[in-house]
Amino acid sequence: MAHGDHGNIERLIGDAGYARAAADAMQALSTPSRLRILARLHAGPVTVGELAEAVGMEGSAVSHQLRLLRHLGLVVGQRDGRRMLYELHDDHVGEMLEQVVGHVDHVRLGVSGRTGTAVATA
Repeated sequence: MAHGDHGNIERLIGDAGYARAAADAMQALSTPSRLRILARLHAGPVTVGELAEAVGMEGSAVSHQLRLLRHLGLVVGQRDGRRMLYELHDDHVGEMLEQVVGHVDHVRLGVSGRTGTAVATA
């Protein structure tokens, strides 16, 4: 499968290992602090200190979250002299964030993107 080929959602049905990897990546998005860190990284590379300040967290907590995000392949770190700069792994991570924001906006507005389907509201 080519890097730009986003088709074949059926892999989630037919390949349990692939589904587990996808679930792990999505689980990383299940914590507000990680979402906020990823959102800041979407704007460009930063140090742990800059990230901590931007999201209002302690540097040690940000470092812990970055370790997890790196392990899941969502974030990369690059040494720049004496400091480490963190950024999103690739454009797919940014696209996931944009899709999540778009979905939340639609749910909050009661908008459905599918023809002929109703959106249930609580």
